Amino acid sequence: MGKITGFMEFKRENAPKRSVKERLKDWRELELKMPEDKLRAQGARCMDCGIPFCHKGCPLGNIIPDWNDLVYRGRWKDAIDRLHSTNNFPDFTGRVCPAPCEEACVLNINNDPVTIKLIEKSIIEHAWAEGWVAPMPAEHKTGKSVAVIGSGPAGLACAQQLARAGHSVTVYERDDRVGGLLMYGIPDFKLEKRVIARRVEQMRAEGVGFITGCHVGRDIHADELRAKHDAIVISTGATKPRDLPIPGRELMGIHFAMEFLPQQNRRNQGDIVPEDVSITANGKRVVILGGGDTGSDCLGTSNRQGAISVHQFELLPMPPAERTSEMPWPDWPMILRTSTSHEEGVIRDWSINTRRFSGDDKGRVRKLHAVRLDWKRENGRMAMQEVAGSDFELDCDLVLLALGFLGPETDSIVAELGLKLDQRGNVLCENYQSSVPNVFAAGDARRGQSLVVWAIWEGRECARAVDAYLMGQTFLPASPEL
Repeated sequence: MGKITGFMEFKRENAPKRSVKERLKDWRELELKMPEDKLRAQGARCMDCGIPFCHKGCPLGNIIPDWNDLVYRGRWKDAIDRLHSTNNFPDFTGRVCPAPCEEACVLNINNDPVTIKLIEKSIIEHAWAEGWVAPMPAEHKTGKSVAVIGSGPAGLACAQQLARAGHSVTVYERDDRVGGLLMYGIPDFKLEKRVIARRVEQMRAEGVGFITGCHVGRDIHADELRAKHDAIVISTGATKPRDLPIPGRELMGIHFAMEFLPQQNRRNQGDIVPEDVSITANGKRVVILGGGDTGSDCLGTSNRQGAISVHQFELLPMPPAERTSEMPWPDWPMILRTSTSHEEGVIRDWSINTRRFSGDDKGRVRKLHAVRLDWKRENGRMAMQEVAGSDFELDCDLVLLALGFLGPETDSIVAELGLKLDQRGNVLCENYQSSVPNVFAAGDARRGQSLVVWAIWEGRECARAVDAYLMGQTFLPASPEL
């Protein structure tokens, strides 16, 4: 805990942010550094709640009350040690996690929760500044070799844990840079890529090898991997996008979000995107279909590129502003959330069903045709019905589909290895081991589309399963039971 009366003495205070006018001119992160005295006051708000529901709300089981207390007391070195004991990459989660821990904070019952995410980010940035984040190579090598396919958060966490257990680890990434979704999905204004680069360098120093530009299943095949490695980990993510098969979908100017977002990440890295494949919102009327985090990322990117206007439509009804009886504390509530991208300018609307698109004589999209919906609960489930006479059309030049993901791509290495899939199309596993004994899976490839924090937890737990398979036992730290 922090100060015993801190939650009564100090109000929640968030990190200051750069102004909308300023941040729309660049791709740098939004948050500014909070002074140490204010951070310590925020740590002091962590109360002696008896049962730390924040700890339970965090997928990683982070020992949050401990490092809140350590920050309050100015013991930053101890704080990063405690934070790293459960989380390999707090510099990622401190930026992009939606913070279910804060929703589960006891103060959140009738007050503002502790600023857990801000404190987490501040601890790791303080640690980097002080030089406390150093490589931790294994003292002894096992002679065992592991291939990790995919370098997103699950793959990186799994690779780092296995390398620290003494195994020889090679990460195969089909893109030209390491990071997966972190590199080519999340915009720089949420996660600057220098944050990934410094972790990759740490892992290289710990003995992890990285092979980029290698599409496993095409450039290297299952038999080659089996010949080189004692175990294989599939951490390729859930990259199969949900489409919208309606009339006019074939028109130019309608793209999946993950066709649009990576291009700007590449530009920010200094790459040239060929004009014939370039997708940009500059000077266009943009419509984003999908109200989740990916849609929000498309919004922030579109505004920075110079969109004339941006509409964001959601099929489901507008969520309530606060918890209802159907969303009891400490569960994650499906309430209305306003992201930093929403603050920068957007027209949001809910209960919208897109029926078709129409275009000009050049085959480019020019209009979206939609209808409003009425949602009612029937037999315990929400059912939608079109509102008579509510049809409308909207001029648009660019439509971005941010409708979620259906699971991992299964037509490559998954098929080559002959892995069984579950009912949702994910790799079927028991304790992270697939239907093929020496092949494991972690992250979105195993559990479906989820959060970065869940991916890191999956990577850590998968590493324990691989280590136990190779050595007969494992001494890698176990994540707390959830």
